[in-house]
Amino acid sequence: MITAEEVCARLGIRPQTLYAYVSRGMLEAVADASDSRRSLYREAEVEALVARKKAGRSRPVVAAKAIDWGDPVLETRISTVVRGRLIYRGRDAVSWSDHATVEETAALLCDVPSWPNAPSPALIDGSSGIAGGFTYLAQAMNEAQPMFGRSRQSIVAEGAGLLRGLAGTVLGREADGPIHEAAAAAWRLKPKGADLVRRALVLLADHELNASTFAVRVVGSTGAGLPAALMAGLAALTGPRHGGMTMRTVAMFAEALAAPDPAAFFAARLARGEPIWGLHHALYPDGDIRARALRDVHEPSGALRRTIDAAEAAGGMLLNVDGALAALAHTLGLSQEAAFAIFALGRTTGWIAHAIEQTETGTLIRPRARYVGPEA
Repeated sequence: MITAEEVCARLGIRPQTLYAYVSRGMLEAVADASDSRRSLYREAEVEALVARKKAGRSRPVVAAKAIDWGDPVLETRISTVVRGRLIYRGRDAVSWSDHATVEETAALLCDVPSWPNAPSPALIDGSSGIAGGFTYLAQAMNEAQPMFGRSRQSIVAEGAGLLRGLAGTVLGREADGPIHEAAAAAWRLKPKGADLVRRALVLLADHELNASTFAVRVVGSTGAGLPAALMAGLAALTGPRHGGMTMRTVAMFAEALAAPDPAAFFAARLARGEPIWGLHHALYPDGDIRARALRDVHEPSGALRRTIDAAEAAGGMLLNVDGALAALAHTLGLSQEAAFAIFALGRTTGWIAHAIEQTETGTLIRPRARYVGPEA
């Protein structure tokens, strides 16, 4: 945290301009615990603003920066991250996760009174897990109708069936009832473990315009059916820089837990030039609130706690949601794919909401590329 004087010096602005930045939401002022008469500011936010000022605000620069953690590119009422909090349609996601199911969260995100109780579709022979999920969605595409021109209720009803079918396929059993209970039955979890899965599903339901959600909106904007949009989201989620990072983090933590000394294990990774996965998130400079919420209800102990502490100390950053899912997987004895399944099934609810929202705009997402190749 830095003072107002330091902020003004770094940005080259007057105090009046700083106050304007705060009122417009460009910077957050935090009360100084040692002196209630003054405010402090997050250095990371100030430096990001400095970088934006240096880059300039020309149209090409703004467009180029927009797709890499830059300025917002479209409007949404579904979710946002603001001042370290995750918000679902005006509700604090962490507080919501204290009691809600993923089905109730789907209704909230899709802005409908309740989530339809869709019957569990018949499972596809020989198809299960994440790979089976792609097969299920591909088959669903054969009977799907375009989303354009349909009511929100109609698409929600279709989405409820697809979510139920995807869950059943991924879990390898019919997913009757709440999805967290189906997952608990498939993974033989006790009630406490089932509740941890429920909370994780809710916390992962949406995260504004991440890569997989943007893929869903792009496909939805073309007029394609909902299964096609969900398949695009699932494909993007498998990438190791997105949801696939969860599986890599689960594997890394398993290696660290098997090592004689976790601190030495992570030091060796850094010495080899390998990153420590499961740490930090750009939208949460003070720590991923989703990871903190999961740790608040199942604080790791023993070897797992020592391993997490060693990872955070070596990396100099706090655990993010991938790291929290890895810790949850170890606590509950889940596989890498099960941890990813929690991510995928939770996020599917957000994808359905974004597909509907994008369809209702009636616009095609079609950005332009800036050509930098040779001339003809």
